[in-house]
Amino acid sequence: MTPAGTDEFLGVPREPRDGAARVPARELDRILAAADGLRRDRYPGEDAGRQPLHTVYVPADRVRTGLGQRWGEQALAALAEHGLPYPDELHERITRKLATEPVEDLRVDFEDGYGRREDATEDAHARSVAAFLAARPAPFTGVRIKSLEPDTRPRALRTLDRLLDALGTIPPNFVITLPKVSSVEQVEALVWLCRHLEPAAGQLRFELQVEMPQAILGPDGVCPLPAMIHASQGRCVGLHYGTYDYSAAMGIAAAYQSMEHPAADHAKQVMQVAAAGTGVRVVDGSTNVLPIGDTAAVQAAWALHLRLVRRGLERGFYQGWDLHPAQLPTRYAAAYGFFRQGAPSAATRLRAWLAGRDSAAQRDSGARGTGYLDEPATARALSGFLRRAVQCGALDVGEFGVDRSMLEPL
Repeated sequence: MTPAGTDEFLGVPREPRDGAARVPARELDRILAAADGLRRDRYPGEDAGRQPLHTVYVPADRVRTGLGQRWGEQALAALAEHGLPYPDELHERITRKLATEPVEDLRVDFEDGYGRREDATEDAHARSVAAFLAARPAPFTGVRIKSLEPDTRPRALRTLDRLLDALGTIPPNFVITLPKVSSVEQVEALVWLCRHLEPAAGQLRFELQVEMPQAILGPDGVCPLPAMIHASQGRCVGLHYGTYDYSAAMGIAAAYQSMEHPAADHAKQVMQVAAAGTGVRVVDGSTNVLPIGDTAAVQAAWALHLRLVRRGLERGFYQGWDLHPAQLPTRYAAAYGFFRQGAPSAATRLRAWLAGRDSAAQRDSGARGTGYLDEPATARALSGFLRRAVQCGALDVGEFGVDRSMLEPL
């Protein structure tokens, strides 16, 4: 039985006022304090910093000084030979990008693309990769180690230890990629490992590759991804979808393994829900249909890649994997086309919302002028869209009436 003078549900004293029971605001603050703190810690919001459009994976034994420049040259050569059809307004932007910054995010691979080598061989590659990364070959860099499954765990530790020891300091925007994550305990182990291996200055960050169905649904029937993110203690910056390992683990025939298979869509949507509001970014996978061969084969592969990248962008995946230099033209063509197509409407709607946010009359006027009655959440999405467009080089400040005030997080 509820004691007299207390609220039936909250168990706090009631304070009668003019015959009506009122709960003081301070009591609500007390009751919700723990939940408020948990939400602040676990859901700090989206990261407004630059996100690369892609991640390029290159086996550790194939990295050399000038790698990015060579990828750009090969991409431009493919364009010159096979002629990707895209609007003239994109031509100059894409060619400039391929000439100046063709690779945005480079991940040196010690896992599937590298294979298993003698310990002395992988040790030597770890040290040479450290020297390569110290020169900052791309704006974003990192290494993919082997998984923390029992058979590859010792080698993953040894490679990371050798590389970080040779590196000395953590380069800006450097991450460790952990593949085939299947348990929260593996994430906790990686946090422990980072603490023991990182230098005195700087903090190691990592991204998790979702390549195992167990990362989407655990043996207890619960999705472990939220627990993995929170177990990272702020070190996890991304969830990367692994198209082919995940598809194979689901029993999908090789001919039907794809970024747009229903199994892929399901996994990525679960990843999006788990990461929403945490600041952890969700990254799409890759297509292994490469633009090589004669012009007909190259253009067919380009058409597929262009469509898949655009499809991912429309679904909120602003980054994906590229496996070949000739995939860079379609990566940038798809992204730049997506942002430039949407920028005029986004700028108009955001401008109207900013003008009317403090006045109901102005909001009504803005809605009549744009045809949209946008809410604050949508305004934040419009600002984020334009900010991404500028950060990736698809749009310049001043185009379509976009000014810097519209790019500030709302």
